[in-house]
Amino acid sequence: MTSTWGGPYRLVRRACAKTPTDGLTVKAPKSAAGVRTVAFPASLAEELANHLAEYADAGRTGLVFVGARGGVLRRNDFRRIWLRALAATGLDDVHFHDLRHTGNTLAATGGASTRELMHRMGHSSVRAALIYQHLVNGRDHAIADYVDGQIRKVKRPPHSPSGTSVARRRRAAEND
Repeated sequence: MTSTWGGPYRLVRRACAKTPTDGLTVKAPKSAAGVRTVAFPASLAEELANHLAEYADAGRTGLVFVGARGGVLRRNDFRRIWLRALAATGLDDVHFHDLRHTGNTLAATGGASTRELMHRMGHSSVRAALIYQHLVNGRDHAIADYVDGQIRKVKRPPHSPSGTSVARRRRAAEND
């Protein structure tokens, strides 16, 4: 579970898809982009390891979330567990997909590029990644501050001529 860069990661090879009969089925991701290795916060490594040891199927190909009788976790069973967890934390009106949304919004806020968000989400088009980048438009001030800092590092003294004014003076002198 640890990568060469020292942080935890997970290889995503399969995805769960809803079925019309209130269940989930395990299948290959929708696109080749869905098969990926995803790094996740090191602060969650111990919790994930504990969950995998106690609740998940055994082995590298085991399901992370397993139903009460083994196999794929049914939607209704998961919903019951999810609502109980929300009540225990005092949260309400939070959907499971909101976790993915929050994670990707935080990644975008942290400066993840469109391509990086696409990789983390397993998407082959930019449409979904742009949603998360749009949500962090408030970063415009932070970006401007960063650019300002870079300019200040190389800014010439206040009364030194710019390249444009030097070129204009040269041309004017040549024309005289």
